[in-house]
Amino acid sequence: MTERPSQPALEVRGLNVFYGASHALQGVDLTLPSGVLSVVGRNGMGKTTLCKTVMGLLPAASGSVAIYGAPVPQGDAGAVARSGVGYVPQGRRLWRSLSVHEHLVMLEKPGGSWSAERVYDVFPRLAERRGNGGGQLSGGEQQMLAIARALLQNPRMLVMDEPTEGLAPVIVDQVAELLITLAAQREMDILVIEQNIRVACAVSEQVAIMLNGRINRLIDSTRLAADTGLQQALLGVGRHEDDTEEEAAPTEAGPTHKGPDFIFTVNPEQPRRWSRDLSETAIRRKARAVTAAAPPALPKAAALIRPNPVRGNRGLVIVAGTMDTKAQELRFVRDILRRHGLTVRLADLSLRPSVSGADIPSHEFATLDFNTHRPLGDRVAQMAEAFAAYVANRSDIAGMISVGGSGGSAIAAPALRALPLGVPKMLVTTMASGDVSAYVGGSDLIVMPAVADLAGLNRITGQILANAAHGFAGMVLARGEDGHGQIDRAAVGLTMFGITTPCVTALTHALEDHHECIVFHATGSGGRALEALVAEGQLQAVYDITTTEIADHIAGGTLSAGPTRLDVFSRIGLPYIGAAGALDTVNFGAPDTLPDWARARTLYQHNPQVTLMRTNAEEARKIGAFIAEKLNKMAGPAVFLLPEGGLSALDTPGGPFEDKAANAALFETIERETKQSRTRRVIRLPYHINAPEFTKALLRETREIAPKAAQGTTAERRLAHG
Repeated sequence: MTERPSQPALEVRGLNVFYGASHALQGVDLTLPSGVLSVVGRNGMGKTTLCKTVMGLLPAASGSVAIYGAPVPQGDAGAVARSGVGYVPQGRRLWRSLSVHEHLVMLEKPGGSWSAERVYDVFPRLAERRGNGGGQLSGGEQQMLAIARALLQNPRMLVMDEPTEGLAPVIVDQVAELLITLAAQREMDILVIEQNIRVACAVSEQVAIMLNGRINRLIDSTRLAADTGLQQALLGVGRHEDDTEEEAAPTEAGPTHKGPDFIFTVNPEQPRRWSRDLSETAIRRKARAVTAAAPPALPKAAALIRPNPVRGNRGLVIVAGTMDTKAQELRFVRDILRRHGLTVRLADLSLRPSVSGADIPSHEFATLDFNTHRPLGDRVAQMAEAFAAYVANRSDIAGMISVGGSGGSAIAAPALRALPLGVPKMLVTTMASGDVSAYVGGSDLIVMPAVADLAGLNRITGQILANAAHGFAGMVLARGEDGHGQIDRAAVGLTMFGITTPCVTALTHALEDHHECIVFHATGSGGRALEALVAEGQLQAVYDITTTEIADHIAGGTLSAGPTRLDVFSRIGLPYIGAAGALDTVNFGAPDTLPDWARARTLYQHNPQVTLMRTNAEEARKIGAFIAEKLNKMAGPAVFLLPEGGLSALDTPGGPFEDKAANAALFETIERETKQSRTRRVIRLPYHINAPEFTKALLRETREIAPKAAQGTTAERRLAHG
């Protein structure tokens, strides 16, 4: 840990910068006392100009910049670097002819805390690519190297201009984690210029908003992250990258509109550099109210599992990727698939004018501005969204395979996930060495490691791509031949964990005569997959017996399904039967991987790789509030059951997770905060969740909202006779 100076790390006062007659920075005042400070703003507001001026790359007309109390000569980049400031520029600025290792050893300083070996520990991907030139790296790898280059200067302060621009979600998370770690270790202070609101708020306690060449305000990051209306008013954005839209909670008669909608114009007049700042109040005052049309009817859940309209070699197979960099590999995969008799089309996802030879050029599904001065992240997101919409609107796709690095994978993954469950989908990527949940989501996407870089065909990449193509062809051709393509029973989804298995097994046995029961393991991906089927209309009802993923989300466990768990039911009017199953448990890995704060808690080693932590009363209240909020927004009938006899196999009288106070806090919060009605009820049952009596009572209590076959005499007779 480095001793912290008493002076602010960075102090900018009255900074004015001009480009000719254009007043780019207009009296900027900004202070970074220590730690991390994020600066956010729309394009063209002066963020990069601020970076370059602080670094001495641009001269200032007036004003001052002080680093740890020492004034820095304006326009003298060498003096700034010698004062202990490292710089990660927008666009990375690597040497194409130097290898990764040559970049590092050239900048490595003997005796410094940062060395090439430490960089390789932090970025294992760079260690794998140490012999590759700067021009042979993917966008994510280039950004890692640009950050590493700055760290090797062992700076006291780091200035980073758009460090997550154009990166895949997994790399964005890795960069954000690195920033948080550096700040926590107090090794250096960091100024982050960032457009990703989620990252900006995650790494910094306060966020500076830049508007029209000025620092408009300094705001608490938690407030900015939670207030999408404020984001829209100040920044022209309204949601995080992983948000989903929320609708008004329905009444008994159905959804109602809460009032007029408003259209905000962030710049009601054409902005200029000398335009006056608009306050949030002024922007809201100039908003235009519009009368919303009547909300559309809620989609009805399908009564039967819906087969995809095309199977085998009767449909279209799409091979997708960036043909400006991966044309050889994409054509290789296409040719193999064609030899299997499949109808194949190449889709070009390049972020430049479409390359000749694409069957589906990008202009067929996207209207792109190929101006390379636009932020790469914006162009990646635009292409990904356009291609996903194109795929979702086609009903003739029998399968899709994509080949790519970090950028290509980020573009292709949303379209792959847009295909219905069961339609073969595969991603061959260099990014398959770590957590791939950001690519897979709740889908059945197969992610295959590329092993070597996809920079041409060789004995390694050729074999990997051939295996992928032949295996993928087999999936497409064989789909539906096993006899499970057509189902004559309606489908219901259920969630289960090992410690709620007896309940779900008994319920499945009671329902199986008239329903196809699809059980999902509540491990994060299971909850997302269940809700993906709900969104597709493939389920008739949901028995969400095991809601433990919510406990992991609230208490920091490893099996969270994210903050959007249950949101789909606010858009789909499906019968929802939930229960507090396994809400006593939070999941972690092996005992030696537990965070320090969890070691003093009540723990249970489920197996050598899984350690369970008992939720306490405070966490139980937060879990209850989360569930109640989601129940209040559900569009269809909903029942949530509270098993007073225990929440799991561990929560029994005298059991390792018995905690009556925590259970009481959970039950009371859900009951108090849920707006109950005839179609939305919270019911206490005096049984343990795994007791046969609980399942019998569940079927009786949900008779009004569950499918007829699930509550009829057949199911109840089967339970009555064991």
